[in-house]
Amino acid sequence: MDIMSLLGWILAFGLMIFGITFDEGSVSFVFANLGNFINYPSLAITVGGTFAALMVSFPLKTFAQIPKHLKIVLFPKKYDPRKYITELVEFAKEARVNGLLALEDKLNNTKDEFLKNSLMLVVDSVDPEKVKTLLETELDYLDDRHAQSRDFYEKGAAFGPAMGMLGTLIGLINMLKQMSSDPDALGPAMAVALVTTFYGSMLANLFFTPIANKLKVRHEEEYLCKMIISEGVQAIQAGENPRFIEEKLIQLLPRGKGPKPGKASKEEK
Repeated sequence: MDIMSLLGWILAFGLMIFGITFDEGSVSFVFANLGNFINYPSLAITVGGTFAALMVSFPLKTFAQIPKHLKIVLFPKKYDPRKYITELVEFAKEARVNGLLALEDKLNNTKDEFLKNSLMLVVDSVDPEKVKTLLETELDYLDDRHAQSRDFYEKGAAFGPAMGMLGTLIGLINMLKQMSSDPDALGPAMAVALVTTFYGSMLANLFFTPIANKLKVRHEEEYLCKMIISEGVQAIQAGENPRFIEEKLIQLLPRGKGPKPGKASKEEK
């Protein structure tokens, strides 16, 4: 479980509740203040309006993926690029000693479908150019698919404050209409009008934007590993030296995320 995401949401809501309820004068908590931030028409305009705008912008299948996206945020699949490098180097050594056909037996123990399918192309003697095209197409598809998922939440982050402002304008218009007949209602009516802006900002900054950013992080982790697989498989098919393949793949790791080239091989010895 991603503790950082869970703690972030808990901390954010906890600090908001603290800011709303803490009274500096009496140095105590006034939980009755929470009632000032509950307004059902404002919720309907902001939350309902945001999702209504998303319904116009995206198909139903995108909404059906929300539980899946939340699972990715809170319960991510672990992608360890160094593990993939080690595994690819082992495959390279096997292919160098026993030939490409010897990889087929070892692939039975491989759990990663992308790695297995990519190496099977090599085992089946598919033309290197076709292998390269297929792997690059898979990476492009992965990039596009994940970008579309993030776009849903990025649009939600834009719609939320806009709907909050729309609700505020509705409240202000109603307030100004009643000013002449009931001036004393100006303050409470203004507070209600501003609650919609609060809802919109909270929806954007505590839900949509964090999820979009975390999905981007998850995408980069998966994309890096699949890029390593793609480069490693092509190098194995080209018959490159396992030591060179290892150094080549380590260079793909972000700075500080892996050992220096050749270090892993020396440690294995």
